[in-house]
Amino acid sequence: MNKEKSNEILALLRDIIKNPKPELDFKNNYELIVAVILSAQTTDKKVNIVTKELFLKYPDYKELMNADIDDVINIIKPLGLANNKAKSIINMASSVIKDYGGILPNTLEELVKLPGVGRKTASVVLALGFNIPAMPVDTHLHRMAIRFGYIKDGEDVLKAEEAYKKYIPEEEWIDAHHLFLLFGRYHCKAQNPECDGCKLSKYCKI
Repeated sequence: MNKEKSNEILALLRDIIKNPKPELDFKNNYELIVAVILSAQTTDKKVNIVTKELFLKYPDYKELMNADIDDVINIIKPLGLANNKAKSIINMASSVIKDYGGILPNTLEELVKLPGVGRKTASVVLALGFNIPAMPVDTHLHRMAIRFGYIKDGEDVLKAEEAYKKYIPEEEWIDAHHLFLLFGRYHCKAQNPECDGCKLSKYCKI
């Protein structure tokens, strides 16, 4: 990989993905971090369905901190891993209230201290909640990094994040994240990727 090749890939992605933006529904950083935690191993569409009820009943950190865990589990059950996710979002809300005065921190180092928040979730919050340049790498971006040659097969998500940041200008990280994510989600899927007629086939390692 080099910067010229990376720029060519991004230009083609912009031609394919006309409106690169997040698909999770959220109105503020509270809703954002809860939705991102809940989105693990499920789809954004399913998350958007359950968060309508969740945010109506628990509209802020304080309400969620004091929530009945069985009620939260019942609401988010369609997403899977409901017990763990309920504990994570309730404990996260409690930490924001008790450790940060009810204000979500805006650094990676502080965000990853919150229950249920890993590096990817923290990076999404930085990018979408605070408009701070970040490159969140989920399974889609990791797969794209391998297929386009940013990293070698077998290298992990941290290597992928480092490679994206090396070859993509910082001011383009947030936009690039959406482009790779949506391309991986709807075009270059893990199973049955749409290779026929793909404009990016010459860059692909498949």
